[in-house]
This record gives sequence, structure tokens and C-alpha cells, in this order.
Amino acid sequence: MSLHKHALIRYRIIDSMLRNKYRLYPSIEEIRAKCEDSLFGSDWGDNISKSTIEKDFRSMRSDAELGFFAPIKYDKKKDGYYYTDEEFTIHNLPLKPEDIDAIKFASNTLMNFRESPLFVQFRFAIEKIFDRLNISSEVQDERLDNLVQFDSYPDFPGNDYLQPLYTAIKDYKKVEIHYQRFNSTELSVRVYHPYLLKEYKYRWYVIGYSEDRDRIVTYALDRISKIESIEEEFLIQSDFNADTFFKYSFGITQIDHAPQKIKLKFPSSQRGYIETQALHKTQEIIKETASYFILQLDVLVTYELLERIMSYGENVEVFAPESLKETIIKRYRSALSKYL
Repeated sequence: MSLHKHALIRYRIIDSMLRNKYRLYPSIEEIRAKCEDSLFGSDWGDNISKSTIEKDFRSMRSDAELGFFAPIKYDKKKDGYYYTDEEFTIHNLPLKPEDIDAIKFASNTLMNFRESPLFVQFRFAIEKIFDRLNISSEVQDERLDNLVQFDSYPDFPGNDYLQPLYTAIKDYKKVEIHYQRFNSTELSVRVYHPYLLKEYKYRWYVIGYSEDRDRIVTYALDRISKIESIEEEFLIQSDFNADTFFKYSFGITQIDHAPQKIKLKFPSSQRGYIETQALHKTQEIIKETASYFILQLDVLVTYELLERIMSYGENVEVFAPESLKETIIKRYRSALSKYL
């Protein structure tokens, strides 16, 4: 979780404690402990200091970007904090027209997932937000539909498992997955620790640790036939990091190899396209002339990478490594043979 998200959670906890009429004037230690327990659990030690809470107070009082301007005061006699305005809450903030437009745009974006069971509750949730903020409750703004068009998301098999997997990930619960690979009649049953849900090309995947295979395994939800919950909790493997797991990947495939430096030559006419729709976040231009440029990527050589390179057709040439160049040549020859 990012530091920014941590701060937002602390702000909500502070706001809730200062508005609690049954426990007035909470001390800074009580606020710190509550934030500590909510974010890290009571057994994790002092991850949050009193100085952090003091900085949160200052931000809530005066940070114009946050826009709270919370009337937080300290009472020396009671050794605790309170709002000078008893009706104040950071949740009752006036919205500017552009804020309302942003919320409506986001709600229409979410409508793309309305057929997915995981998102079936979001419409009601957004309606409650609109009602709380006194915004028109019509989530599907017809005029916005005419201004912005989105790709429709196909309802692939397996989407029914999004909700139970999401819940298992959130609660650190093991699951038993019944899985059948493509072009196979064999059904395998695995005890699985789900860590992460990922969408790629409209299909959903779950990434986690398989006890049977003793390693991180990715399963496509459309190949799952059954999921059973297991009450036993799991701990995330120490070498797994959701933020970096796909750092050198194209798409969803992971392989047990180090990333390679891929060098691709493009004509200059492709530069604007490559810069605005980057192949990968590691890309950099390492050479440029009036007629061409060479792009370098640090990535894993996977099926998705080959697919992406070949999608550029005659507008790309593989410079390195030689093994990748040979693979691309073989694929083009195989494709050409079908037309000769």
C-alpha cells in the first residue's frame, strides 16, 4: 500500500475519533495506536509515530490541496484533541463542478464492468455517494455516453470467481481450485494462496502460491471449474511483491529467467506512436538518426512480447538479442509459407 493511501486512511481514522461522542478528547497516543492497529495490526510494533500524527493534524488543518481545513484543537486540561465545530467532518466537503464531472466520468467508466459479479454492487454504492454529495443520482449520464465511448468488456467464463477470490485475497484465506488447462482433459485440484487479481486483454487471472507445486502460479479464471474456500489463513511468500512481480513482463506470462535487453529498430515515422503508446515502461531510445531510432527494453522474452513485436510488421526490426531475431524470422517464414 502506498504512503498516500496510508495517509488517507489515517485522516479518516482521526476524523472518526474526533467525532466520537462516546469517547471525547482522544489523546495523540490513542489516535496513534488506533492508526497503528488499523493499518498494520497490533503485533507489528510502532510503524506509526506521534510525529506522523502531528503532521497529519497540520495537513488536515491547512493543506489547501486536501481542502479539509479541519478545526482541530488541543485541550490541555483533558490532554486530548477535538473539533471546535461539532458538526465538522472531512466527509462533508463542497465539490467543485470539475469534481462532480470527475465522479460522473469514473462512474461511467465502471459501468464497463457492470456484468461482472465482483462489481455488481458498485452501482448501488455510487448511488449512495451521489446522494451523500447531493449529485444527480443518474449514474449513466446519457450525454456523457455520446461524448466518450469505451470498449465493451466481454463476459468471459470464470468471472463468477472474481468475488470469492477477491474476498480470499483480502482476508488472507486459502482456497481449493479445480483447474483444467487448455487442450487437456485432466482436472487438477490445488490448495492455493491467492495474492493478486490481474486483468489482461479482458480476461482475468489470479496470481498466488500453489502448495502442491511449491511456487508462484498464475491461473486463468476461465479455466477454473470450481473454487472452495478454506478457513485456514496464509502468509504471503517473502519473495513476492505485487508491485514488482510484473515489472519485466509483457502481459500475464512469467518465466524463471532474467530479463534481457531487447533492441528494436523503428523508422522515424513511428516515434510519436511509440512514445505515446509505449511498449513497456523500461523502454528508452539509445540511438537516433534522421531516418530511424533504436529502442531498448529490459523485459522477459515471452509469447506476449513476440506477439507485440510482430504486430508492427514491416515497421520494426529486431537488433538484439540474436536468439530473439531468429525466433521472429522463423515465425515470419512459417506465416509466409501458408501463402506460397
